[in-house]
Amino acid sequence: MSVSTAVADQTICAQLPVLGRDVTVPLVTGGEVTYAALDYAASAPALQRVWDDVAAYAPYYGSVHRGAGYLSQLSTDLFENSRTTVAEFLDCRADDQVVFTRSTTDSLNLLAGALPADCQVFVFETEHHASLLPWRDARVTYLNAPRTLQEAVATLEGALAGRDPHGPALVCVTGASNVTGELWPVRELAAAAHAHGARIVLDAAQLAPHHPVSVRDLDVDWVAFSGHKLYAPFGSGVLAGRSDWLREAEPYLAGGGASRKVSRRTDGGVDVEWHESAARHEAGSPNVIGVYSIASACKALTEAGFDTLVAREQQLIETVRAGLAEVPEVRVLSLFGDDAPRVGVISFVVEGWNSSHFAAALSAEYGIGVRDGLFCAHPLVRTLLGSDPQTQGECGAPEAAPGEKSLNAIRVSFGAGTPDEHVERFVRAVKELVRDGAKWNYRTEDGRCVPAV
Repeated sequence: MSVSTAVADQTICAQLPVLGRDVTVPLVTGGEVTYAALDYAASAPALQRVWDDVAAYAPYYGSVHRGAGYLSQLSTDLFENSRTTVAEFLDCRADDQVVFTRSTTDSLNLLAGALPADCQVFVFETEHHASLLPWRDARVTYLNAPRTLQEAVATLEGALAGRDPHGPALVCVTGASNVTGELWPVRELAAAAHAHGARIVLDAAQLAPHHPVSVRDLDVDWVAFSGHKLYAPFGSGVLAGRSDWLREAEPYLAGGGASRKVSRRTDGGVDVEWHESAARHEAGSPNVIGVYSIASACKALTEAGFDTLVAREQQLIETVRAGLAEVPEVRVLSLFGDDAPRVGVISFVVEGWNSSHFAAALSAEYGIGVRDGLFCAHPLVRTLLGSDPQTQGECGAPEAAPGEKSLNAIRVSFGAGTPDEHVERFVRAVKELVRDGAKWNYRTEDGRCVPAV
């Protein structure tokens, strides 16, 4: 092997440093082990680079936008420069707005409040609840789960063809499923939406940490994502895209920062002139550290290079999928089939096991953190598992409502900070648990499976 090839291979195989990579946890069987955080789809660990950037800024912390002091001015520059960084990360158009929010859920609720009157919304049942539920004041059409990428586009085109062509419409779609990890045909869905006079918002919560997201290339009208899935701390999110609906809507929150001018009327009332910029929907003192952490994460991922990150993640995906394929009792959940492109999110069920019991054993006996349940995507998981009901055992997810099946799954997810050893340990643990059973007894407590003591 040449020196250049060896260097390239090392580049592909190197993970990005994250917080918690050396944390050890106790095992019920005795001893301790380095914690394997394989729940990135819920919250990814913060990059060490992000934490260091935030720590360096912390002594200079100051209120933004209206302070005359040096620290306030520095913080304002940092806040607004972060907006520019995010716009560049998303390859936004020149007239797009970047609005800082608390999360993807917050971003999509903000957009839902900005919809024009009598707007129609089209959303697949496969969406995370963050993009499935906010559209309460609109006319919503829920689309059935497609089983191929082509069917997804055809289903949307069929639904849009029957709408009022003169009224406003919005399509909401995920970029990568938080259940199956499968990539959706965003560019094709955007083309279908625009061909029928509709706009489209991309839920990139699971896509942005794993793949580059270009607003221009995908031709989406808005994109939403969360900092805590992008290797930044909790409490920050982004809604970026076209400014007209946002500019014409009532402010998401009324208060200082959103208002440009407030004056008393002669009749004793108050007149308000609201900002037309992103500040219109950012009332109150903003989460400057959260915003800066998102910008830092955007820079870190860009500098690492998505080609390298994607290549390494595909190696991890192949390791997990190949290992699970060797266990006949394991069924991996999928909408689009084994050949569908995907990110590092894989959900599965194990014959003879309740998923909560299996996840508890992974944690207590192997120090592996995964997730079990319905993953805030209840319609999708129920669709994927509807033909394969599981019997409620001693340990399980919260009891189903009367008349409902008890359905839950296990999700393993990983990304740029995941060491090879973590996924290798996970595959080994799955095989051992299926072959030998759990080494410990477990019981149900408050709807969760926990080790019996």
